[in-house]
Order: sequence, then structure tokens, then C-alpha cells
Amino acid sequence: MADKKIVSRDDVLKMADLSRLRVNEEEQKIFAGQFQDILGYMDTLASVDTDGIEPLYSTALHTGVLRDDVVAASLARKKALANAPQSNGECFVVPRIV
Repeated sequence: MADKKIVSRDDVLKMADLSRLRVNEEEQKIFAGQFQDILGYMDTLASVDTDGIEPLYSTALHTGVLRDDVVAASLARKKALANAPQSNGECFVVPRIV
């Protein structure tokens, strides 16, 4: 495992500057600790033996588990609208976005 990495407040300030974020002194201390924990976790992951494990480059190359398409009775409109915050008896009423 690699040597323990120390994240300083200067490191936090540099990352904040690159991210165009303002961080106060309290946040610098908090973020330094959080970044330290993340790097520690990365060291833990790096120590896992992955010999013989083929890399997964894309989930699109692997097929997922599909269920059978079965016809079933649909939910009655009255029952579907029963818990709606607002409806007009036919449809859900939602605020206009545009």
C-alpha cells in the first residue's frame, strides 16, 4: 500500500480555486479531512487483488436480466387519481412549466 497521503489546507485551496469555489477556514479543515478519507479509501481499493479479473470497459457490452413481458390489468383511472394532490377527474393536474 502507498504511503499515507496528507491533504493540506493549501491543497484544498488549490482544488477550490480550480473549481471556482470559495471556501472559508472551517470548510478548508472539513474538506481536508474528507479528501484525506477519500484517498485512504482509494488506497484500500488499490490493495484489492484483482489478478485474473477481466476489466469491465462498458456495461453496454453485457446483457442485463430481462423479465417476461406479461399482459396484466391496468390500474383504474379513479384508483390512480385517488391520492393525487390535484386532479380534474380525468388527469393529474400539475403546474405549468413554460
